[in-house]
Amino acid sequence: MQTASTNICERMGHSQELSEFKCGTVIGCHLCNKSIHEISLLLNIPRSTVSGIITKWKQLGTTATQL
Repeated sequence: MQTASTNICERMGHSQELSEFKCGTVIGCHLCNKSIHEISLLLNIPRSTVSGIITKWKQLGTTATQL
């Protein structure tokens, strides 16, 4: 079973780089009002990747309960 966060990672071409957990963690941090810069530093992920995950998540219109 794939979740929305897995789909986001696969659509971005990062399915091998980011685990489902890490994608979910990015979204969780975003929902806790962390900045892209803060998320990038906390998870050691490039800002462009963090931004891309958040953008795709917003486009899909998912909620935290669906992740």
